[in-house]
Amino acid sequence: MDPEYVLGMYEKAVPASLGWPARLRVARESGFDYVEISIDESDERLARLRWSADERRALARAVSETATPVSSMCLSAHRRYPLGARARSVRARSLDIMARAIDLACDLGVRTIQLAGYDVYYEPSDTGTRKRFAENLARVAEMAARSGVLLGFETMETPFMDTVEKAMRYVHEIGSPYLGVYPDIGNLTNASLRSGSPVADDIATGGGRIIACHCKETVAGAYREIAFGEGTTDYDGALAALVEQGVRRFVAEFWYVGSERWRQETSAAAAFVRARIEAALIGRGLSRPPAASCARTS
Repeated sequence: MDPEYVLGMYEKAVPASLGWPARLRVARESGFDYVEISIDESDERLARLRWSADERRALARAVSETATPVSSMCLSAHRRYPLGARARSVRARSLDIMARAIDLACDLGVRTIQLAGYDVYYEPSDTGTRKRFAENLARVAEMAARSGVLLGFETMETPFMDTVEKAMRYVHEIGSPYLGVYPDIGNLTNASLRSGSPVADDIATGGGRIIACHCKETVAGAYREIAFGEGTTDYDGALAALVEQGVRRFVAEFWYVGSERWRQETSAAAAFVRARIEAALIGRGLSRPPAASCARTS
């Protein structure tokens, strides 16, 4: 029987020194169904956008050999090269990054690309940056539509797009079936703490346009490198709202921080997130998903 949901592992959960075959095997052995590749603002990961055909085929072989797909991409490179930047050269680079990311996604079998919800990051946001962001976002949506790759905004830690409701303003403005929301429920919890509005209410504003979800642990004012179970993320409210909408793709976002027990921590993270997703499914009257096994595929 097909699984009722799939759970991905964020690439940065394991040491960067691992090659792709080892990274994919660890994900599968730890209880994940797929891996989310990172294209962040570092030169090292930006270089992946210029991988040769042989380098792309090497990753495809590793996927085949390990039966562990690379099904999604976290594209945070736009923090360094934002779509709303004041400098024309930076905006041109941002569009080039997007075009190359979509091309890489097509070659690797990536289905969804998570976009960082920033108009700008290292410069002040204003009417001009927001206008340029929207103009270039329309171009980005056209690129995705031609290739059939889904794009989803990550809800971030800055006021520009820290809620699903704010992301949906741009989703509605662009009006493309290839642009939706890919929220981070840890970030949403922090936004909820500031506003006093329940996370589930915010998620409800994205009905029908949420394509996947990042499950991440946070506490008030802190967004990274917090172990699962040690934060305040509202898993119950967020996941209940997401599964009710039909969301069935999730990624556990966590980081390798040098621990000698990282293998055990990776397995523990998969078990922790699966338990919360399955509780949400059961709470909505859906049948329990099958237990994770190496036979599962995305």
